Amino acid sequence: MGPVVASSQIQAVFEQAERLAADFAKTAIERDRLGGTAKEERDQLRASGLLKLIIPGELGGFGFNWHDTLRVVRIISRADSSLGHLFGFQHLLLATVRLFGDQWPHFYRETAEHNWFWGNTLNPLDTRAKLIADGADWLIDGHKSFCSGALDADYLIVSALREPDGKLFIAALPPDRPGITRFADWNNMGQRQTDSGSVAFDHVRVYDHEILRNPGPLGSVFATLRPLIAQLVLTNIYLGIAEGALAEARQYTRSQSRAWFLSGVESATQDPYTLKKYGEFWVDINAAALATDYAAQALDLAWSKEDSLTVQERADTAIAAATAKVLATRSGLDVTQRLFEVTGARATAAQAGFDRFWRNLRTHSLHDPVDYKLADLGAWLLNGQAPKPSFYS
Repeated sequence: MGPVVASSQIQAVFEQAERLAADFAKTAIERDRLGGTAKEERDQLRASGLLKLIIPGELGGFGFNWHDTLRVVRIISRADSSLGHLFGFQHLLLATVRLFGDQWPHFYRETAEHNWFWGNTLNPLDTRAKLIADGADWLIDGHKSFCSGALDADYLIVSALREPDGKLFIAALPPDRPGITRFADWNNMGQRQTDSGSVAFDHVRVYDHEILRNPGPLGSVFATLRPLIAQLVLTNIYLGIAEGALAEARQYTRSQSRAWFLSGVESATQDPYTLKKYGEFWVDINAAALATDYAAQALDLAWSKEDSLTVQERADTAIAAATAKVLATRSGLDVTQRLFEVTGARATAAQAGFDRFWRNLRTHSLHDPVDYKLADLGAWLLNGQAPKPSFYS
């Protein structure tokens, strides 16, 4: 990861992220209703320079570790989880280039110099895109779904299965390559400005040097950190949603909620049942935050080992990440669903926008069922079986 970043620079970045988040929050409810591409906000992220947080200083970046980078994902997600999602995936995709291919210094320099925003067309569960040899190069045909951030991307990570053996290949491609069509067809109930729609590939040429083949997808123990980074990006998005929901609910209860007429108190802030529920929210979110920060620190230690990373060290990191993911998902869904119990009936008004927190978390968390994380944790605890590396574990 390079030299240690000065604490003053870390604090300055956190403060910059807080300012951006406060600006995003002003329009978050309206933009959630509109959907589509958050072009202005994405350009603000480009101009901020924060898209290069994880890039080493010698390549033009900030040289941040994962713990501090993921804290920024969480800060942005408190205000707008769609933007937090896109910002988190930016660094996941940069990690993909670093872990799967030896071209990463080039792509890191270009990203840092031009403030590239990366988009995702790597969906390993969607197997419709096929790669076929064409002389010294390759062609991709087919479609991909859940392509977060692809519409406004400056560069894409693309996956396809090679014909005829079905082996997974991943490449880094410019989005204006002939034959690539990006569709504005994301219309789900949550994460509505992530542009997570589909992309079509029609005889798209892929040059051999664009394929991330050394060591390739999950091609070494170090390379298998990629899914754990993905899990912790999602965990910090979920935790950010929960923290943002709790902060808005707290403000609403203090300023607008009314005491129930049978409570015997004058203010909603003195209602014993309201106090109990806020206490429960705090305990659950705080536990998730502590587990998430612990997992990020474990990831940093594993990341620093690079090719000396052992299978056991990887397994320990995977267990920490899965634990955090379960806690963040559970506490987030609970808080975003039950916050109405501490804000009251008037908080269901559309202009309050409280429903967006649950819709966003529920939409995203369904793509990676938490039950399978619990099964991994049970197998580890009961049978000493480490999670098997995949794109989801």
